[in-house]
Order: sequence, then C-alpha cells, then structure tokens
Amino acid sequence: MPELDVKDQNNSVVGKINLKEDIFDVKVDKSMLHTAVVNYLANQRQGTHATKTRGLVSGGGKKPWRQKHTGRARAGSTRSPIWRGGGIVFGPQPRDYSYKLPKQIKKLAFVKAFNEKIKSGEVVIIDALNFEKPGTKQMVNILKNLGLENKSVLIVIPEKNDAIILSARNIPNVEVRRAADLNTYEVCAYNTLLMTKEAVGKIEEMRVS
Repeated sequence: MPELDVKDQNNSVVGKINLKEDIFDVKVDKSMLHTAVVNYLANQRQGTHATKTRGLVSGGGKKPWRQKHTGRARAGSTRSPIWRGGGIVFGPQPRDYSYKLPKQIKKLAFVKAFNEKIKSGEVVIIDALNFEKPGTKQMVNILKNLGLENKSVLIVIPEKNDAIILSARNIPNVEVRRAADLNTYEVCAYNTLLMTKEAVGKIEEMRVS
C-alpha cells in the first residue's frame, strides 16, 4: 500500500503512515462489495409493513342478501377481496428481511471499499482531534482547513468521544463513527473518510483478529 500523509488540524503534513499490506493490499472481487452493501440495507429494513386480509377488515359479518332468487351473484360478506373496502389478497405482511453473511465476506468487502477510497484520494488521516468541550464552530474550521467543507464526511475515531460527536452532529452531511462500528456501506456512502491515526490502527487490529 502507498504511504499516506498524516495531517494536523491546519492541513499541514506532520508525518506518514504505512497501511499493512496483508490487510489492505488484497485483491477482492467487486461482487463481494455489492453483496455486503445489499446485506447491510436489508438488515436495516423494519419489515413492519402490513395489509388487512378479509379476516382483519372490520364489518362484513352479515350476509348482504339471500343466496338465491335475487338475480345477483352469491355473496357471503361485504369484506370479500372483490368488494370495494374488502380485504387484500396476498398483500405484504410483517417479516424479517435480515440475514447473515460469512465474516470473511464482510471483511473482504470492507477491504475492497477501503482500498477504493484510498485509490480515489478520499481518505484523509489526521494526527488527532482534540476537543476539550463540544464546539461546532471548531469542527467547521477543521473541515474547512482540510478542504472538506460542504462535502459528505464520515469522521472515524478510535473510541466514543461525546465532545466530537456533539461538535459534528449539527453539520449537514457529517457523521461520526467509532472504528469498531465502521462498515462497508458507510465507507461507500460518504465522499470522504476523515480518520485519526489511532483509528486506522484500531481498524488494522480488528482486521487481523
């Protein structure tokens, strides 16, 4: 893997970082990337959609007219599916869309997504994000200094930090994730990944274990 610059909050290069080749420099088929993204989106579906069958629609208990000698078709309920206001046949019912993928496929898909981001120059590594207290203005200035203003940015931090999360939550198209929570879909969904040096190390550790 190529060397990546490590920058400070003023966009000055303060060092270099080499990603482990046995983790990130792996050839992966793009189909795995597609599989992982589809799996993530399926797992996010609530599956609470429902339509009422004829047994769930209220009313219709009384036979609308006698069986014979009316000149009309036979009918037993006004809630039949062929009646207006009747039940729905084969309509959607609550179901679970989620399914599991093998861990190896998830790992390879993540590696592929991360490699593509690096090749496209869409990964920015910063030495640290220091926030003593929440400050949206400070976060906006950091993004502006790094040339990430008005872009969709996913900030990746090593551990949960409430000051960073609160500083970014009011900025449009900017989200914060722990390295342990990062997934293939989010890597693909944002224009740029802004990662701390320590967060990169956390990701390398997870991919090895």
